[in-house]
Amino acid sequence: MRVALRGGEVIEKAHLQTEQIQQLPIDELHPFVNHPFKVQDDEAMAETVESISQRGILSPLIARPRAEGGYEIISGHRRQYAAKKAGLDTVPVIVRNMTDDDAIILLVDSNIQRENILPSERAFAFKMKMDAIKRQGARSDLTSAQVAPKLSSEKIGEDSGMSKDTVKRYIRLTNLIPKLLELVDDKKISFTPAVELSYLDAKQQCDFMEVMDTTQNAPSLSQAQRIKKLAQQGKFSYDAVYDIMNEVKKSELDTVTIKNETLRKYFPRSYTPRQMEEKIIQLLEAWQQQRQQAKLKKRKQEAER
Repeated sequence: MRVALRGGEVIEKAHLQTEQIQQLPIDELHPFVNHPFKVQDDEAMAETVESISQRGILSPLIARPRAEGGYEIISGHRRQYAAKKAGLDTVPVIVRNMTDDDAIILLVDSNIQRENILPSERAFAFKMKMDAIKRQGARSDLTSAQVAPKLSSEKIGEDSGMSKDTVKRYIRLTNLIPKLLELVDDKKISFTPAVELSYLDAKQQCDFMEVMDTTQNAPSLSQAQRIKKLAQQGKFSYDAVYDIMNEVKKSELDTVTIKNETLRKYFPRSYTPRQMEEKIIQLLEAWQQQRQQAKLKKRKQEAER
C-alpha cells in the first residue's frame, strides 16, 4: 500500500510500519547520483521550510548506505534541503539496502506525481525507470513491435497515470540538446513540437535554435513536423528551416495579443478586463474618427489650392 505525501512524494506504508526510523546527521545525506529532479528555491520551498521549522519533518526520508560512507537519498531531496535551510542538524531517515535499479524505480515513483514537475524532469525520470526495468529483465517496446504481457512503457504509464505513448514521447525529449530542452521547460516551445524536434541531430538542433532566435518565432506542430521531414529526407538546411519558421501563422493574422501586465499600467487597479476592453474600443473609435477628420481636412485643403 502506498500513501501520498505533501508535494506528491510517495512512500510505501508497509515499509514504514516494519522499518526503523533513524535520526541521521543531515550532512551525511547525499543526493542520488544523476537524479533528474531539480530542488528549487521557490515559493513552495519557502512553505516547506516554514512547515519544517514549526512542526519538523513529519514523513521520514528514505536513503541507502554508500560504499564510500554516508547515505544516498532515494526519497526526500526537497525535505533534506528545506531542513538545512530551517537549521536542523538531523533528520528522520529510513535506511534500506537496495540495488541500483530498485533505488531508481523508488526514486522515480517517489517524485513523479509531484506538482509542477518540469518536462525535462519527467523525461529523464521515465528514461531512468525504463532503463532500470530493462536491466531487471522486463522487455521494452521501444525496439520491438511484438506483443508482451506487460510492456515497460505501459507499466510506467500505469504508475504515473499516463498512456504508454505519452511515456515514450516524454522519453524522446531526452534526445534534445540541453538549451533546447530548457526552452521546453520555460514553455517557449510546446511539448508536441518539441517531440518532433527531438528527431534532429545535435547540429540540426543548434541550427534550429539559431533560426528560432532570428525569427523570434516558436514552432507550431506543423512546422516542427516539416522540419523533422526535411532532416529525414536529407534536405535540412538553415535556409529551408528559416523559410518554414518565418511563415506568418494563421493565428497571428487573426489574433492580436496584449499581455495583461502591459495594459494594467494604463488603467486604474479597480478596472475589470471587461471595462479595460470597452475603454480600448472607445479610444480606438475616437482615434479612427480623428484620422477620418484629418483626411477630410487634407482633401479640402488640396481642393482649395
